[in-house]
Amino acid sequence: MSNHISSVDIDFFKSVVGESEVLLDKSEKLFYASDETEDLVFIPSLVLKPKTVGQLSKIMAYCFNKNLKITPQGAKTGLSGGALPLDNSVALSMEYFNKIISIDEQNLQVTTETAVITEVLQEKVAEKGLFYPPDPASKGSCFIGGNIAENSGGPKAVKYGVTADYVLNLEVVLPDGNVIWTGANTLKNSTGYNLTQLMIGSEGTLGIITKAVLKLIPLPKYDMLMLIPFNSAEKACEAVSAIFRAGVTPSAIEFMERDALLWAANFINDNSIKISNNVQAHLLVEVDGNHQEVLMQDCETIMKVVEDFECGDILFADSQAQKDKLWLLRRRVGEAVKSQSIYKEEDTVVPRYELPKLLKGVKQIGEKYGFSSVCYGHAGDGNLHINIIKGDMSDDKWNKELTKGIEEIFKLTVSLGGTISGEHGIGYVQKNYMTIPFSHIQLNLMKQIKHVFDPKGILNPKKIFPDNIV
Repeated sequence: MSNHISSVDIDFFKSVVGESEVLLDKSEKLFYASDETEDLVFIPSLVLKPKTVGQLSKIMAYCFNKNLKITPQGAKTGLSGGALPLDNSVALSMEYFNKIISIDEQNLQVTTETAVITEVLQEKVAEKGLFYPPDPASKGSCFIGGNIAENSGGPKAVKYGVTADYVLNLEVVLPDGNVIWTGANTLKNSTGYNLTQLMIGSEGTLGIITKAVLKLIPLPKYDMLMLIPFNSAEKACEAVSAIFRAGVTPSAIEFMERDALLWAANFINDNSIKISNNVQAHLLVEVDGNHQEVLMQDCETIMKVVEDFECGDILFADSQAQKDKLWLLRRRVGEAVKSQSIYKEEDTVVPRYELPKLLKGVKQIGEKYGFSSVCYGHAGDGNLHINIIKGDMSDDKWNKELTKGIEEIFKLTVSLGGTISGEHGIGYVQKNYMTIPFSHIQLNLMKQIKHVFDPKGILNPKKIFPDNIV
């Protein structure tokens, strides 16, 4: 049932946040009607922009009592529709919660509000010689709160872990307006159920995160970067596991099919990286640490390993400018693909040794259903982003046959020991595939957890759970 917002409701919201922070005009609401998920648009009933936890608590208590559905929003950079205001819900923008509260250099922690941009936080702690490793491709615009809601990873996850590995404690406003801290600012905590970890990856369905205490580590002094071409995309994937078996743990191993790199280069209008006709894929490999001689030894080991996997001439980035260019190419692949065609992006993850089988299977499924794909991702942790390109597919096939192909991709992924989202979340667009990795027993347990936190189901409606799970 869609929200019905009365004039009484509007007057209450204005009394809490001020008239200027209640958006009612359709032209203003349109900005909050979408995220980066395909071309989906859902107009919210209104938009609220609280500035304090107290205001947010009052809003949630009121919505809870009036059974008004509400969708929390951060930077809206998500790719699974997690921030879409379905059911004509109230869009609740967290954009004002944008302060870094304190950096604790003694305990290597930072306390921050959740609308701080990830890269801004990284730069602030780096000024003090500290490092916050999670770095999604959208780190220049995404918010810390969204990273926590989706358990974001990024290239550095292969060595340093994902967002969940750095969250110590969270301040959360519950659907009924109550405010809690979920844990303690400690590295170890075995005191009861771990509410902190339960909130991470919950996609705004259990509560609204307003502050986070994050673990930091010392900033590595040096890094080295190589772009390695391969004559076979599957061989490139096979090389990934071999690098680890040789005793090297890179800080990043990124996989890009030929078209991924070409499209990214064209997108940023920089074709200075030459790609031979026989090259079908690249690995972008970074090592970091505090001793340059050790890093050079790691690079030599990696170069020796990849010789056995049909690699071409390796580009060793010899300046910071060249490193920045290579990383820019990698980080702009998603936007480049989006600019080329109507597309759907799937976020699969398997044990890294199974990556060649996943890639091969994706291509075979594409041939079966008549779609092409451009694949790239965080190969070091087995995370493959599959961009399915509409291209010349008819609308009828795109709308009716594609879901069958996606189901086969997900079933293949699960059969290889993987799952259907590594870092993008489930949100709206993937929810009806949740019966592939999970049984009804598992889904019902999750649904019961949702009910404990949100018994009226007002928070971020129609996300995560399949339509047939009631």
